[in-house]
Amino acid sequence: MDLRELLENVKNNNVDIDLALEKLKNLPYEDLGYANVDHHRQIRNGYPEVIYCEGKEDEHILGIIEKMNQKGSNILGTRCRKETFDKVREVYPIAEYEKLSKILKIQNHEIENRGKGKIVVLTGGTSDIPVADEVYYTAKFLGNDVIRIYDVGVAGIHRLLNKKHILDSARVIVAVAGMEGALPSVVGGLVDVPVIAVPTSVGYGANFGGLSSLLTMLNSCASGISVVNIDNGFGAGYLASMINKLK
Repeated sequence: MDLRELLENVKNNNVDIDLALEKLKNLPYEDLGYANVDHHRQIRNGYPEVIYCEGKEDEHILGIIEKMNQKGSNILGTRCRKETFDKVREVYPIAEYEKLSKILKIQNHEIENRGKGKIVVLTGGTSDIPVADEVYYTAKFLGNDVIRIYDVGVAGIHRLLNKKHILDSARVIVAVAGMEGALPSVVGGLVDVPVIAVPTSVGYGANFGGLSSLLTMLNSCASGISVVNIDNGFGAGYLASMINKLK
């Protein structure tokens, strides 16, 4: 039950004051001892809290999910191990898992598409797909129309140019690339919409775990490019969603 629904029920005498006060105690956040579950995040930001699963105990993840599920929230978990998902699915059979991106999803209610246009996700190569899929499933889960165009890097630039009509239909573009990370600069010179650049850790030794592509993107001469951290597909998908929902 969200705040608006609770207030409507109080107004219509469907919920008494004492019960409403009891529910309001845990509405801002709920202290589980190992985590403070932020139930107010959707009211403040428009999206419920997202669970970053990496480094968390399976029992803690299940505990957080339980509290969010009690509120009827749609639940998104990132960097979730398959073994963790298997435990979650035993308790929540509707849970879904995206293997490459390691995304965990529990959809308790319909996702409303509130985007003003399309988000297009590009990759330089197929090795960038796990990060790009994190962008894709995050943006989809947050209520956007998302298109994927993979393996269109600068080593074969004609592949990207052949998709120019799709780029032109986008309201936001997310370009995901490793190696030297040139893809966002090329895209930025072709379009008139924001480009979010995502460097990946894909590459050989002097790639320095994605540092080379990060520096390329930060130093791009193309205008209108913003850069997120290495392999941060979630952050790019979230930002793209916010841009796509601006009036």
